[in-house]
Amino acid sequence: MAATRFTALAAGAAAATVIAGLAACAPAGNQNAAQQQPAALAAATGAADTPTPDTPPTTAPPTQALTSLLRAATIPKMGKVVTDQKGFTLYRFDKDTASPSKSNCEGKCAQIWPPALTDGDPTLSGVDPTIVGTVIRADGSLQITLAGWPVYRYTGDLKPGTWKGQNVGATWFVVAPNGKKNLTCLPTPPPTPVAPPADPAATPTPADTSNAGSGGY
Repeated sequence: MAATRFTALAAGAAAATVIAGLAACAPAGNQNAAQQQPAALAAATGAADTPTPDTPPTTAPPTQALTSLLRAATIPKMGKVVTDQKGFTLYRFDKDTASPSKSNCEGKCAQIWPPALTDGDPTLSGVDPTIVGTVIRADGSLQITLAGWPVYRYTGDLKPGTWKGQNVGATWFVVAPNGKKNLTCLPTPPPTPVAPPADPAATPTPADTSNAGSGGY
């Protein structure tokens, strides 16, 4: 899957600080037990169908909102992260590839981990535009990449600033502003992913707080 590179609309704002300093990493616990299913683990951590797009897209599918902003931020216990325009943490997947850029999260995996889609022109705040790019997904949509790695949201994060996707399946990690994995806190054992949403088009909103845990986890 060929990657494409674009010029960001704006960059260079200082990283937002939610709280000064880092605390100890919170344990994984069992906060997502009601939503976890064994089948979801395979869907979220296994490779999906091989994407075979032929032509670049012009817009994202209408069922999923575009990611219009990439912001470098500092959140409790995790430190430096990248968030979208609503403040939700973004992640990268170890089973993807960065060179060439390729997403291996399709189907149910992409329902649990919605890709950060773009029209090719997101605003950047504190993120180096030279590491921001795009990759064409199997459905023809454009997904944002950081240092070549496709980035995603996590449906288990129901509140901005949380990071319940960290170390899920030992393959999903919070992405840092340089595109690398943020390994500041690694919940152990690796958490199990939430089940796919009943409505794949539904995404969490800032008003959803039922799954918010202490310290962002």
